[in-house]
Amino acid sequence: MPSAPIITFAYGSNMPTARIRARCPSAVAMGVAELRGYELRWHKISNDGSGKADIVISEAAGASVFGVLYEISADDKAALDSAEGLGQGYDEVEVVVYHKGVATTVTAYKATKTNPNLKPYTWYKALAAFGAREHELPDPYIAHIEAVPAVEDPKEDRHKNNMLLITGGRT
Repeated sequence: MPSAPIITFAYGSNMPTARIRARCPSAVAMGVAELRGYELRWHKISNDGSGKADIVISEAAGASVFGVLYEISADDKAALDSAEGLGQGYDEVEVVVYHKGVATTVTAYKATKTNPNLKPYTWYKALAAFGAREHELPDPYIAHIEAVPAVEDPKEDRHKNNMLLITGGRT
């Protein structure tokens, strides 16, 4: 009997459909979701020296992180765990998000190793902003992502390869 599909909350560079499908071909976007009582930070220590996105509990009034719910097959779960560095910088957690007004428990990745001085690479921030626009997250939230300070990746090839996900393979 096949395993049940997994519902995951993508809030960073996995929001673009092309990015998550490169990792999990079975991924189907279910729509926008809101994780209330959290804020988005870019402080997860990455192997490439930059900051990656993370969800952090926040006491601030109205704090929330918007993202995209994806349904993926159980067969694709290991590939997603590997791409996200499960056990090596991210843990998998269950969170309650609001999707179409309904509270739903889903999985998400939460950073275990952080440094508040890190900044994302420009391509990483661009992927998050692209995914936010693709899935029509709220305009103020998209503007918030676009305003995050970022730094250039010293590896031009990595920058170009990741930007191809945004340009659809066009340079």
